[in-house]
Amino acid sequence: MLGLIFANAYAQTAAPAAEAPSAFMSMAPLIMVFAIFYILMLRPQQKRAQKQRDYLKSLEKGSEVYTNSGIIGKITAISEKVVTLELEGGTKIKILRSHIGGAVDEVLGNKTQPKKA
Repeated sequence: MLGLIFANAYAQTAAPAAEAPSAFMSMAPLIMVFAIFYILMLRPQQKRAQKQRDYLKSLEKGSEVYTNSGIIGKITAISEKVVTLELEGGTKIKILRSHIGGAVDEVLGNKTQPKKA
C-alpha cells in the first residue's frame, strides 16, 4: 500500500520553473520613484535657487530689501559679497549679499499707502 503512495508521489512531475523577470522590469519601479521624486522635489528647488541667484546678481543701490533674518532696509552700497543697508532710523549695517532674502515689494505687495498728515 505504501508502495502505491510513494509511486504516485515520485511519478508526478514538478511544475516548470517560472522565468525570472528581466533586470529592467525589476528596476522599473525604483526608476519610476526616482523620476517622480526628481520632478516633484528636486527640480522646483533648483528653479527657486536659480531665481534667488539671479536676484542677488541684479541688486542695485536704492532697492528696498529684506534679509533672511527679517530686517528691512534700503541698499546704500554694494560690493561683490557685502551689502550696506540703511535702516529706518538712519542706522547702517553691513550684511553678506547671500543673506538678502528678496525685495520688500514682493512680500508686502506694493500696498504701501502714503502717510496721512
